[in-house]
Amino acid sequence: MTKITMTENERRTKSVACHATLLHLLFILPLYLLAASSAWGDYQDGRKAYNRGDYATALKELRPLAEQSHAEAQYLVGYMYYKGQGVNKNGAEAVKWLRKAAEQENVKAQLRLGMMFRLGLGVSKNYAEAEKWLRKTAEQGDAKAEYNLGLMYYRGEGVDKDDIEGLNWIRKAAEQNYASAQNFLSQMGDAEALKRLRNAAEQGNIQAQLTLADMYYKGKGVAKDHTEAVKWIHKAAEQGYAQAQFALGRFYVTGVVELGVSKDLVEAHKWLSLAAAQDHEKARQKRDEIVQLMTSEQIATAELRAREWEWNQIEKSAK
Repeated sequence: MTKITMTENERRTKSVACHATLLHLLFILPLYLLAASSAWGDYQDGRKAYNRGDYATALKELRPLAEQSHAEAQYLVGYMYYKGQGVNKNGAEAVKWLRKAAEQENVKAQLRLGMMFRLGLGVSKNYAEAEKWLRKTAEQGDAKAEYNLGLMYYRGEGVDKDDIEGLNWIRKAAEQNYASAQNFLSQMGDAEALKRLRNAAEQGNIQAQLTLADMYYKGKGVAKDHTEAVKWIHKAAEQGYAQAQFALGRFYVTGVVELGVSKDLVEAHKWLSLAAAQDHEKARQKRDEIVQLMTSEQIATAELRAREWEWNQIEKSAK
């Protein structure tokens, strides 16, 4: 066997090449890290601007990042075009940016595209695209995607109608306490789905509580029971859900015999005030209307009850 040895010049050449590579890395790496850090900072600035409703600043910070293939920035830019936040609504532009993010496996973008194409939100309906993106998201365990993909197969929306596959996806969503899926199965007489929906409601899931209230009020999948309907609205209101507080307040304004609710302006004022404190404009207007019908003592009692409710919420959150 011939032994291969390096000459002195070869060794020197290799050493110089290694040093050059190392110097290159030492020069490039800090620049890369600096750029990454800068991009992250710009994204955070854009996100903060978006969260406070300063959409012009958000777009200014996020668009350059989106053009550099930053997936989260692409998603937000696409969403802003979808909602018309700081720009005119533009479905085509929304799809362009959402698709870029979705192709980088951004789940939120995939789900948004699926819903837009399924329901024709800002774009023409395209069931093939809807099925593609909803399936990608559903296979990652997203309950909303599972439910919507299930509906497509159950109803035959752009795919061969397949009750078995459809119900399979809907049940997956129901098992994650997705209230719309549980409601759908309950109305089909699925006792197990109704049981899961009730369990979720009893554990404080507001959407499940509202779904049960609607089911009992309208008799969808269960016998009509207005007392039960009010009970679940009350539970949602007790958890601070403004729309439920508004509904409950309105019930008390006049009393609703069929719901078993007696007229009680003090309770009405309390619930409407709590909803109004969360910027529910209709609740504020209704409360201001009934003030004209109340005595100063009634108003004081209502305000005291509202403060007690708020204090109880603070104590609960502290535990």
